[in-house]
Amino acid sequence: QKPKVDCILNGGDLVFDMNKEDLATNEAQWKLVKGVFKSESGLPMYSVLGNHDIWWKEKNEKEYALHQLEMARPYYSFVKGGWKFICLDSVHLDIDNTWYIGKLGDEQFHWLENELNNTDKTMPVCVLSHIPILTATLMIEDNIVNKWTMLGGDMHTDTAAIISLFYKHPNVKLCLSGHIHLRDKVVYNNVTYICNGAVSGAWWEGNRRETAPGYGLIDLYADGTFAEQYVNY
Repeated sequence: QKPKVDCILNGGDLVFDMNKEDLATNEAQWKLVKGVFKSESGLPMYSVLGNHDIWWKEKNEKEYALHQLEMARPYYSFVKGGWKFICLDSVHLDIDNTWYIGKLGDEQFHWLENELNNTDKTMPVCVLSHIPILTATLMIEDNIVNKWTMLGGDMHTDTAAIISLFYKHPNVKLCLSGHIHLRDKVVYNNVTYICNGAVSGAWWEGNRRETAPGYGLIDLYADGTFAEQYVNY
């Protein structure tokens, strides 16, 4: 990419579903991914966990992915280029432990609240999550009769609480996500929510609906503004 970017924000799902494979295959996938980044990039990368990264069958669940990604914990923050970046852990098992949903949970929500309270009000904030906090792409369904069906694994189930929290902190400017491999931009309460596509597109079979394989390119400015584009891969 020219000009050279400062870092990579990894929105999750670097590997395919850990739960469909055995240990040897999972280890091989991670070895391949890390080998590609080491030989082809060298840029600092900040990651969030995707649902495909997490090995739900194992008792340690997220620990395996955290180890592979060299992450100390599943949610964290850092400051770079005058911006605060907040990386969330958005993938959790549902109450019946059979499927995942998008949410923060009480402990992480309080952590997020404290992070925003303790951030200089003049410092712009960018939030990164795997599952979108807010997206319009769930409206794109075939054969709608009189209602849409939205699954808790496709968008955060605690969206209202998070949006209400952001409303108290006008320095939250941008929220980035992936997960559903579709590209959209929603602006609500002066926060821009961008869901980018995926390098794999429709899982290496071309476009995912009308979204081509690709990645987001973001320019962040000190005054809290930004420019963004979607780059076809």
